[in-house]
Amino acid sequence: MTTSSHRRTTRVFYASTLYGAATLAAAIDAGLFQAADRSVLVVSNNAGTPELTPAVHEMPGFERLRHRFDSVLSWNETIAPFHPGGWVPRPDDLPIWERHLRLAWGLGDDTVELVLESIQVSPALTLAEIFTAARIEVYADGLMSYGPTRNRLDLQVGARVRRLLHLDLVPGLVPLLLTEFGVPSQAVPTPDFLRVLDQLGDTAEDFGTPAVRPALLLGQYLAALGIISEHEEEELHLRMVRGAVELGHTRVVFKPHPTAPVLWSRRLEEEASKLGAQLTVLDAPVLAEVLYRRLKPALVVGCFSTALFTASAFFGIPVARTGTDMLLGRLSPYQNSNRVPVTLVHALVPPLDDDGPSVGRPDDGGTYRPEPNPAELVAAVGFVMQPQMHPELRPAAESFLAGRLDPHTLRYFKRRRLTTLGLPGAVGPQLVRIPQNATARRVVRRARRLRRAVLRLRA
Repeated sequence: MTTSSHRRTTRVFYASTLYGAATLAAAIDAGLFQAADRSVLVVSNNAGTPELTPAVHEMPGFERLRHRFDSVLSWNETIAPFHPGGWVPRPDDLPIWERHLRLAWGLGDDTVELVLESIQVSPALTLAEIFTAARIEVYADGLMSYGPTRNRLDLQVGARVRRLLHLDLVPGLVPLLLTEFGVPSQAVPTPDFLRVLDQLGDTAEDFGTPAVRPALLLGQYLAALGIISEHEEEELHLRMVRGAVELGHTRVVFKPHPTAPVLWSRRLEEEASKLGAQLTVLDAPVLAEVLYRRLKPALVVGCFSTALFTASAFFGIPVARTGTDMLLGRLSPYQNSNRVPVTLVHALVPPLDDDGPSVGRPDDGGTYRPEPNPAELVAAVGFVMQPQMHPELRPAAESFLAGRLDPHTLRYFKRRRLTTLGLPGAVGPQLVRIPQNATARRVVRRARRLRRAVLRLRA
């Protein structure tokens, strides 16, 4: 029998979006992975009705990425007729599924390494649990990487994660994701990511660069997440149109979410026409970042899309937000994984109804001021979200809340949550000592023991 030291190594990459696949391609081009005998890309279509939505490997531009992988496999086909978002194997069946995948994917007795996105949920978590001996690396292609891990991971999974790769969307800000396991983070070089986007842009032939630089509006189907109603989301998009026209933009391009109702686009066209502007709906399956290259927009407007930060940090395009005030109050529970993305957008991106220099009226000054210390804000929000995972962040949270608590910063927190945790800003001062009780001390000790156990396993 071949010994493990001479086994072939197969690296299995997993991606559910073209943006994620582009991030992987940039990391590969940058030499962030050691050589493997074979590399496989497993793609998953997590749309509600995957039969009606193109998968990653079916989207325009993917062929420019494909040569970086020896083969491309479909998770949907592998587990059919189950849906990727809802199916998880029974724990007792995990060994059976490993044997099945090794046979179906031609892995044999290879040493398997996993590179996964969104490891807190399936299908990524399922792959990590099936391949119980695989070394794991995680890549994050969005703002969620700056927040705490969404769900508490089993030690058997978390202790195998060696590294977090992420795009440098907020320069200087270190991701909080997976740090409870001591996982270090590494940024994917921006120049490599931009070169990959250039390759994707060459395949976008359905539109040209307009003579007048338009305002680009990014739609997000938040109603599908149950955060707001469809009517509220429609009104949110209408405010984007009105705000862009108010700033003087007569050409507007709206990129709707692929699953958003078509009726919304018609309402936006009617509203723009009424205001004397021309609105174009661009529903082609293309990345927003490709549009930045091709449309050269004068302004990008969104709610809390990661694409706002790629526009600003990577392309130098002015950006504006709308709707984040409402979302900060609506997100429930407080631990909702969208909280840090909404917080960062609200704290660092100017509002659309502000006339400050970042939005487009350079002489008026405006009232908006970005958060001067986003790392301190994220540490405080991260602790309030997951205090048991990150007890070491309590001093940072107490310091931020004690020195910065005002009506502006209070919107990022809930007084009831602060009261439960005995933090500054609590409803009653009599509750400040609650975290010093025996139960709280046991939680802290248990978290410290967990951290030491992880570090021993990783050593």
